[in-house]
Amino acid sequence: MTTQFHDTALSGDALDQIFREARSYNGWLDKPVSDEQIHAIYELMKMGPTSANMQPARIVWVKSQEAKGKLAALASDGNRDKIKTAPVTAIVGYDIDFHEELPWLFPHTDAKSWFEGDEDGRKEGAFRNSSLQGAYLMIAARAVGLDCGPMSGFDNKAVDEEFFADDPRTRSNFICSIGYGDPSSIFDRSPRPDFDRFNRIA
Repeated sequence: MTTQFHDTALSGDALDQIFREARSYNGWLDKPVSDEQIHAIYELMKMGPTSANMQPARIVWVKSQEAKGKLAALASDGNRDKIKTAPVTAIVGYDIDFHEELPWLFPHTDAKSWFEGDEDGRKEGAFRNSSLQGAYLMIAARAVGLDCGPMSGFDNKAVDEEFFADDPRTRSNFICSIGYGDPSSIFDRSPRPDFDRFNRIA
């Protein structure tokens, strides 16, 4: 039986923690993130919806000093220290051949056949849905009391060769440092548009 929460809203404090007061950090306090916290993030993020439950995200959690050094060397100058000083940085990738997992991920019908022979369509779907999963990752991290610093600004091809060499059908999407943000590392919050500026109800 599915539990529904139609008459329950998250508290204002919870919404502040996840959205209104959460910031993207550029620097980090010297406080570790445990493997248990990483697992907790994943256990939450995997529950977010993806098309046909395709779950295309493939994540490398860069935590060791050696791995941080390798990733930082492949990032733009402005991102290198962010990676080196963060307790962990997640490389959010996507598997072009995600459809091979659909027989068990989506057992209701033969969803694998929907994607066979259409690599361009799989790339588009995997990129879109791994982006969703990356957003779920950030929400999950904030929900368990951590901060995030998402980034592009790296050599995708080189990152793929270094971190996804054992899975050459996986491509990197973006990276996201996770930890306890240093409040001195952020600017004042940038403006956010009012509803009417970029929305309309048809």
